[in-house]
Parts: sequence; C-alpha cells; structure tokens
Amino acid sequence: MTRRYFGTDGIRGRVGEPAVNPDFVLKLGWAAGNVLGRGDGKVLIGKDTRISGYMFESALEAGLVAAGLDVRLLGPMPTPGVAYLTRTFRAVAGIVITASHNPYQDNGIKFFSAEGDKLPDEVELAIEDQLDRPLSIRDPAKIGKVKRIEDASGRYIEFCKSTVPFAMSLRGLRLVVDCANGATYNVAPAVFEELGASVVRLGTEPDGLNINRGVGSTKPQALSDTVLREGADLGIAFDGDGDRVLMVDGKGRLVDGDELIYIIAKSRQQAGALRGDVVGTVMSNLGLEHALGRLGIGFARTKVGDRYIMERLKQGLGILGGEPSGHIICRDRTSTGDGIVAALQVMAAIDAFDVPLDQLCGEVEKYPQVLLNVRLGERRDILGLPAVQAAVSAAESALAGGGRVLLRPSGTEPLLRIMVEGQDARLVSTLAEQLAQVVREQEGV
Repeated sequence: MTRRYFGTDGIRGRVGEPAVNPDFVLKLGWAAGNVLGRGDGKVLIGKDTRISGYMFESALEAGLVAAGLDVRLLGPMPTPGVAYLTRTFRAVAGIVITASHNPYQDNGIKFFSAEGDKLPDEVELAIEDQLDRPLSIRDPAKIGKVKRIEDASGRYIEFCKSTVPFAMSLRGLRLVVDCANGATYNVAPAVFEELGASVVRLGTEPDGLNINRGVGSTKPQALSDTVLREGADLGIAFDGDGDRVLMVDGKGRLVDGDELIYIIAKSRQQAGALRGDVVGTVMSNLGLEHALGRLGIGFARTKVGDRYIMERLKQGLGILGGEPSGHIICRDRTSTGDGIVAALQVMAAIDAFDVPLDQLCGEVEKYPQVLLNVRLGERRDILGLPAVQAAVSAAESALAGGGRVLLRPSGTEPLLRIMVEGQDARLVSTLAEQLAQVVREQEGV
C-alpha cells in the first residue's frame, strides 16, 4: 500500500495545506490515539519553536483526548528528548510538532512508539486507514485528561549528561552553541555549561518566526564566524528540532556528519565498545568509508533516512550510524538520532584522545562532492526517462570507477537531488551541472 500522508519522517508541509491544518491534525490525533493507544494510556506531545506549534498542539490534544487518551504536554523540546521521555514515562507514544530544518512557514508531525522508535510502515498505514473513518468521541466519562510536565527539560538535560563518562569535564573549554532558534535553545547550552564549559550562545532567542533563519546546522557560516570572533575552541550547531548536529573546529572549518561519525567510531573502537558495521547512506562520502576501512571497521550503506539506518543497525547488531547532514544515531546511548548526545560523544572522544577536533577529523580525506537540487513539476517518473538514464551512464563513464553518481527524489519536497562524487573536483562539478541541465530540459524548465 502507498502512504498518502506520511513521508520519510512523519507528516510535513506548509502550514494551511490539506495535511497541515488544524482540522486534519485534530483528526490525526484521534486516529493515532485509536491505533497507538487503542483508547487507553497516555501520549506525550513536544514541539519546536514555530509560532504554528501552539495551534497544532491544541488540535492534537483535542483529537487524542476525544479518543480516550491522556496527554502530557512537554512544551518546546528537542525531538530526541520526546523519544527519551516517551520511554521514561511509559507512554504509549510520543508526538513532536516540528518541520525540523525547514523555515517557520512549514510544520509537521513526527511520531515515536512506546520504545522511542520511529513508527513502522504498517502502523502509519493503520493510522491513515483510521483517518478515512468518521470521528467519534468516547463516552464523556472516558475522555482523556491533559497535564503539563513541568520538569521535562531538566529530565532530558540529566539524561544527556549521563551519556558520557562521569569523570569527563569540559572545564577550560570555550564553546559556541548554535541552537537555530529552535527546540534546543534552552536545554543544549545548559548541558554544556553544567559539564563545565564556557558557552557563547547563538540562535537561542526564538520568536516563533526565526527558527533556522541564518543560523543552525543548515546555515553554519554564522557559527564559524562566531567561533573565530570569540576565539572559541570549537562550535556546535543543531537544527530546528535538535536531531542533527554539525561542528566547527577552532579554525572555523566545518566538520560534517561523516567526520563526526568517524570520530565517534574510532573512540568506540579504542574503548572496545564498537559492535557491528558503521551504517551510512548512499550520500555518505567515500572518504568516510575509506577512513573506517583503514581502522578495520566495516561500513554499510542504506537509503537516505534515519529509519533505514536504524533498521540496518538492528539487523547487524550495530550501534553507530548517520548521515552527512549530522543526523547521527548512537544506538548504545539512545533510540533515535540525537544532536546533543552525538555532540557529547565527540567531546568525549576529544577528551579521551587529548587532541583537538581538527586533528581528529583530519584523518578523513573526503572526496570532492557536489550536491544540486532541481525542482520538479508534476512529473514523478523522471529517473525512468531515457535521456536522464543516458546522462547518468555518461557521467559514470567519465568518472571511470573513481566516484559515484546518485539521483534521488526528495522525500519531503518536489525536488530531485543530484550528487556527484569523485577525485577531480572540476570534473565532479561539471558532471553535476550537466545532469541538472538534462533534468531541467526534461521538466521544461
């Protein structure tokens, strides 16, 4: 069956669209309550800092209590924080109102199971099936109740700190922490300060409209500039909902998810705690694969999306995986991608190896990689067109086995993502532009 509303990571779109409006979200809460709680239990709701979060929080709350479930409101809370608290409160599910790294005009809904995992396909399909049924309210005596969890942030802060050795201290380090004016704006600086660091705050003044605007992991230049201006040891940037992290070393150079994964893997290996293959995606740089290979660490690739990384980790009993974007899963610490936890694992590695960030990530010799997005119209079979297939074959021949070509539709936007990777930066750039032009011609752009 084809999912109508759920994408690769929940439901997402522009506020006011058919699947991102109060009517739909109310019905979604009711449908999810029937499937996940079967009319009983409690559900946690967290959100990022978008102004529309207030509206959707109320709509979800109404739908869930109509289905007979109790609701616990967390307020602004990073997505992985909701996953953690869902487990600790023994809730039947956790829900996050967020559009992650998108601008404030967008919003969406992410779900977690009672175990803090993303929902499997069959559960999402069951929720969609419920959406086709008329909404019915439970007997008035069985309607759910709503409470606010006042100490949610403190609970999550303590959990984050517990993921690194007790003896580890960040005393003497000056860090710039960029929270993208999003869900981590309160908890992330507190975590690093309580571990002893001197923290320069960036992107910690959300107003409902400035989430991800010019700051955060998708706009790391602000972090790099601040690190250099403040003379900081390094910088840490999260995205709007806190499940991604990128870093900047003391020289202002960006350190992406591939390099962070390598650092954590090397640290886990040295401690004798690494199990299974490290898992990346088709977008992971060849340099990461080769660097891990030099350490004797296996590497596996999946489709883009943290749910596929998690599936592969579980199959191979692995503990570490992630994406270049900074969505990193440390499965020996938590159940989902967690930006704060991943950053702490890197800080623990820096402490254990007693070398700065730039030296640790310097062991990954990354291949030049160009990423381009081409906006698509109504056509959805673009990859099957002969002209596109011929262009891909020609690009692969030009790389002569020394690189990779990948074209994939976005799971959340009407875009075709084009990636070309190889040893010759000029050739890689030329091939990517040629592929993009072919796609534009087929789209009539």
